[in-house]
Amino acid sequence: MAKEPEDTIASRISRVLADRIVRGELPAGLRLRQDHIAEEFGASHVPVREAFRRLEAQGLAISEPRRGVRVASFDIKEVREVAEMRAALEVLALRHAAKHLTPAILDAAEEATREGDAAADVHAWEEANRRFHRLILTPCNMSRLLASIDDLHAASARFLFSAWRSGWEKRTDHDHRAILLALRQGRAEEAAGILERHVQWIGRAPKSTSKGGENGEAFAIVG
Repeated sequence: MAKEPEDTIASRISRVLADRIVRGELPAGLRLRQDHIAEEFGASHVPVREAFRRLEAQGLAISEPRRGVRVASFDIKEVREVAEMRAALEVLALRHAAKHLTPAILDAAEEATREGDAAADVHAWEEANRRFHRLILTPCNMSRLLASIDDLHAASARFLFSAWRSGWEKRTDHDHRAILLALRQGRAEEAAGILERHVQWIGRAPKSTSKGGENGEAFAIVG
């Protein structure tokens, strides 16, 4: 059987590790041990080091002298930065997408909202929420913009999963419904204004440990 190219192996390793970090399976501060990861993936150290570099470029890992590579931590400042970036880019995408939104797309986005409202845990809610945003933004047909928004949603998911490991409560997303109503009625600028405020709402959750966070709380974008 042909040997898998090292670049492909590095991509696979970085993709799997990134998913684990985003989902909170690898917590902030955890050391990523090169030997263990190479053994898990049946790879040499070369693609593992390349995978680490890719995680660093994504802001998911950090290399520290004499301490190796660790899962990057984040604070309220970073959460606010991602929220503001999402607001700017998603509003831009919606303004370009609005004229291409069909009743079928808006119906699918409404169904995603209903699924989010009924979600029993944070992972189900995040999946439905991300689907809503993708549905109303994808018709902008601006691939680079959408790729940047996807990266920001991945960062948002990491904040969310870190903050709400447990204790998630079902919620009704009135903003999503207001956005859809405005879009159905041809009021694109009103929808953009609601979206801008919506993605900058930062929620708080009690931290499960005593260290980190302000007043024992964790922060996440809940929009």
